[in-house]
Amino acid sequence: MFGFFESEETKRLRSHITNLGALAKIDGHLDPSEMDFIVGIGKKHGMKPDEVRDLVSSVKASDSQLPTNDSERFDQIYDLVEMMLADGIVDENEMDFCINMAAKLGFKKSIVGVLVRKISVGVKDGLTRDNIKEEAQAFLNY
Repeated sequence: MFGFFESEETKRLRSHITNLGALAKIDGHLDPSEMDFIVGIGKKHGMKPDEVRDLVSSVKASDSQLPTNDSERFDQIYDLVEMMLADGIVDENEMDFCINMAAKLGFKKSIVGVLVRKISVGVKDGLTRDNIKEEAQAFLNY
């Protein structure tokens, strides 16, 4: 009922939380650290922890629309890394979460750490998404 009155920003955040929940459940379970990370994202953007948990608990892994190509997968992990960097503080749990999500998105396990770090450094250095994507293509296609 209140969905009609939600701002576009609130709808986008709820959609992003839902997508993260579905992605986290892809492997058949939701790890407590994954839930904590998703709750943290919601809290950073003004959502109550219980609201985030309720939203994520109602999501099924099948709700996730996994991208079908590297370009779309890159865009999804880029958005996740950008959200991780939003508060200016990156801890190892957040980095590990992004690396795990990159693997769940279908990137080769041998490159996910490098990919997430490359995006992270590129964002911090002020590079555009397209520049970072172009640089990442070199190791995405090996």
